Amino acid sequence: MAFYAFDQEYVRRLADGDPDTETHFVEYFSGLLIAKLRNRLRLPQEAEDLKQEVFLRVLRALRGGSGIEQPERLGAFVLSVCNYVLLEHVRDGARTSQWDENTPEPRHHDDADAERKLVSDETREHIRTLINNLPAQDQGILRALFYDERDKDAVCRDYGVGRDYLRVLLHRAKRRLQQAVVKTAAAASLASKASQHSRLNKEVP
Repeated sequence: MAFYAFDQEYVRRLADGDPDTETHFVEYFSGLLIAKLRNRLRLPQEAEDLKQEVFLRVLRALRGGSGIEQPERLGAFVLSVCNYVLLEHVRDGARTSQWDENTPEPRHHDDADAERKLVSDETREHIRTLINNLPAQDQGILRALFYDERDKDAVCRDYGVGRDYLRVLLHRAKRRLQQAVVKTAAAASLASKASQHSRLNKEVP
């Protein structure tokens, strides 16, 4: 894509959520970000996920009121966000590697498969309930792509966006769903601890 000169009006439209500007923004920076991220990451999917995270953070910053003082430097701002996201990812990966070294060896594949099936059966309806509590757009995208298995081009037409920006919307929906799962799991854990504490108090004379 040819070089684009960003200005105040472009940044304003982007902050206001103009669909055409959002699509141009995603398409313009996608190739640049992927090339930058793949130089540091082993897996293509990691680069794709981090690219979506960069887009989300930039859009959140622009729409959260902070914005950028020099609109013509939007490209530099995007790359600085990319650098920060990449640094976070590398740092988190290092912590995960340290944790993995101390985890037990995995059990036999048959046991693992059986456990995954049990978890899937028990949580399927719970996930459906969580999706129902998400914003309407997130619900529609998740249902269309994962439950109805609709063609992505058809979903793009429904929402008036391109394939690249659909990935941004999907990433955002999946992130909100993940946050909902973590929140309910934390609530369940607190309830369980409270129940255990109450039971111990009753048992101790």
